[in-house]
Amino acid sequence: MEQKKIGLFLKELRKERGLTQEELAEKFFVSSRSVSRWETGATLPDLSILVELADFYSIDIREIIDGERKKQDMNSEEKETLMKVVEYADGEKANVKKRMAGICLGAGILLTFSTILYLTKGFNGVIGERPCDNIISVSLGLTLGILFANVLYFTGYLKKIKATVKSLIKIG
Repeated sequence: MEQKKIGLFLKELRKERGLTQEELAEKFFVSSRSVSRWETGATLPDLSILVELADFYSIDIREIIDGERKKQDMNSEEKETLMKVVEYADGEKANVKKRMAGICLGAGILLTFSTILYLTKGFNGVIGERPCDNIISVSLGLTLGILFANVLYFTGYLKKIKATVKSLIKIG
């Protein structure tokens, strides 16, 4: 799959319709910057948007993925199957976001606990100074680690790190 070829094809389709990037972005509820990134091949639209783009341009999704027009139209059964795949992928994405939100909530609770422990100086001496410092350090370390992992996930860098590690493992 050649992203640049796909991007040029998406740009061609948009221009055939006489639309600006801003107008297309409004139709699909994305930013014009996203459309620009698609058209330069820097990124690809989500699968759900790919299906919508194919429908909007009255072409087969395979044409978008190949970056060129085909003569066959997607039959209704293929389209229905593809829509089910999109729904499944969207559901999985929603589940991951829920899990990440739960993890963030846990980090917030840890941070709150650490702050209370610090401000009350170990619940007014109930916990000794050294154990209290250790608990606070561990809690803050876990909180920062969790938040850092979430930032990596939501920015997409976690996928890049995984791909790099996999390629290094194959080399080694």
